[in-house]
Amino acid sequence: MLTKSRDTSTPSSSMYGRNRHRRPSPLLLIGISVPVLLAIIAVSVIVVLPRLNSHAATAVINPNCTLVVPANALTAQGLATPYQLFAPDAAANGACNEANPTQGAFVQATIYDPATGAFSVYNPLVIDQGTQPAVVPTAPTLPANAVVGLWFGFNGTNLTLQGAQQDANVLAQAQCANGLNGSIFGQFSYCNAPNFFAAVNQGIANGLVKIPALGMANDGKPCPTTRDFSVVDQDQSDNVQTQYLANANGQTAQLTAANQAQLANATVLGNPSDNALVTRFIDPALGCQPWQAPDLANAGTMTLSLAMDEIQANALQQAPIALVPLTDPMVLVNNAQSQDKTILYRKGVDQNPGNILPTDGTTYCQNYLNVGLPHIQGDMTITINRTSPDPAAANSLFTFLANRFMQAYTLLNCPNLLNQPNPVTVQMNGNGVVTAATIKLPGAAAGGATGGTTTGGAAQAATGNATITLNPAAGNATLTSTVTYPNHPNQQINLNVVKRSCKNKPFFTRAETTDANSQNMANALINNLQGRQKLPANWFFTVTDPAQNNAVVACAPIVANGTTGTATLAGAAAGTGAGAGTGTPVAATGTVTATATAVAGTGAPATGTATPTVQPTAPASAGQTTPKNAPYKGKRRQHGLW
Repeated sequence: MLTKSRDTSTPSSSMYGRNRHRRPSPLLLIGISVPVLLAIIAVSVIVVLPRLNSHAATAVINPNCTLVVPANALTAQGLATPYQLFAPDAAANGACNEANPTQGAFVQATIYDPATGAFSVYNPLVIDQGTQPAVVPTAPTLPANAVVGLWFGFNGTNLTLQGAQQDANVLAQAQCANGLNGSIFGQFSYCNAPNFFAAVNQGIANGLVKIPALGMANDGKPCPTTRDFSVVDQDQSDNVQTQYLANANGQTAQLTAANQAQLANATVLGNPSDNALVTRFIDPALGCQPWQAPDLANAGTMTLSLAMDEIQANALQQAPIALVPLTDPMVLVNNAQSQDKTILYRKGVDQNPGNILPTDGTTYCQNYLNVGLPHIQGDMTITINRTSPDPAAANSLFTFLANRFMQAYTLLNCPNLLNQPNPVTVQMNGNGVVTAATIKLPGAAAGGATGGTTTGGAAQAATGNATITLNPAAGNATLTSTVTYPNHPNQQINLNVVKRSCKNKPFFTRAETTDANSQNMANALINNLQGRQKLPANWFFTVTDPAQNNAVVACAPIVANGTTGTATLAGAAAGTGAGAGTGTPVAATGTVTATATAVAGTGAPATGTATPTVQPTAPASAGQTTPKNAPYKGKRRQHGLW
């Protein structure tokens, strides 16, 4: 998730996305008991983290950091040598701190024994440059002739690798890939991955490597891999499952049982990732078991591995298989598709580089829409009662996945590539938490399914459409809209246009009033658009209800085509009567609407209290190492799109 679009020129407090200054997600805190988790969310985020980063609390967070790779990185001693995080532009843009959840970098090593076909994991530590670890790592014992691969994740925007002592040979010796000719991937990079996967695949061919079967999920389908279209987003297979500990001084240590005992009040730091979404949330919900290996730093405790996820997916995922597409924001160069950069990324995650067709992005969208979304819809009765990876963004696993799909569908340019509007719309409560999602599959007949609410009444959402027509010469645009807000006659509503997120502050608002039939037709002028020649792809049209503290009662992306953009709002009414208050939807075909609301004592997911974000689109600088680069995953993501 989530989640893992770029434009740091406009700071925002939104969180669910590639750091726009992200608040910590529960994925940062996996492995902690529920009471401790609640305490950390309620206290640590508010109290501990400012102590860790007090000097940065009043400054804009620097989204671009550099990570110093130690010499001999693929050896036991290199693995135990802490990586050092710093900001080359600290004087102008602020420092980088590993304990800051919006800037943390994470390293994961997977070790392959070519003699036995066995795997193990070691997570090298990252510290702030010029500091000491809270606990000094111990060098692992590696098998003879071990093949080591390294993978990197980052909670900011751009992570640049640098060899120790600024020696380029350090990176060359470790076969590191940070991107293509100065156009970095962003949050992801790797060292020696192609050689690692080549050795493993040879072991598979020789019958030495035994890959566990996926198993059957409790939805009657094979357990999903990281290449299942129901779990990918706009930038799949990025970031890692590594976690660290941080003490009150901001010093870090590896997450091990021994270190937890020694650092009793430490905060757990993590790197929200697509792989963690699958192995820590989707797998448990569907009754599936992820492939694990011994953690050499943690007395052999079984742990997760990005590399092993990808090996299993490469061997067992059935068609259609999701591979990093040309339209993935991480593989763009100056906002243009790049075969070379896409191939380089694919090599780092055991994907067949192949001969990528120019229509690759369109095919990806087709499978995302026609295969992935029906799977998400079909699992709704299961996932709506499972914990959200990010309660601050969505109140159940289902609403999280639906919201994530909505964001990724837009970021991958699917509405234009397929000539199909976004099939998902969401409803948020007054705290900005997605509590309902409507899925309308292509060609589906009208109809719906509803999820329960604790009130026993209908939680309404607005429907309708809006069109924006830009006049470049005049520097303005006309907005025409038709909105129906059921059961709200003669009531004020606000029509808004926002950037990057349904919950961001609108740059345009028009107060309107519904008629006796709960309908409204509006015409308005949006000013101050001088210099804009076409509509951007990251605007959203929202309807908010002033009587509900301006809760978003409808939101849809504005699908832009030159100077014209359209948004289609689909209703998301919560159910009444049978099933009300249960959090369990009634199955139906066609359009599906589900509302998930916390029900005391039932185990239903709890609603979060913070503000989520919708991932913005990638600007021309996507993939480039420039100050304008900003988070683009939402992965996740905001954290997801995960």
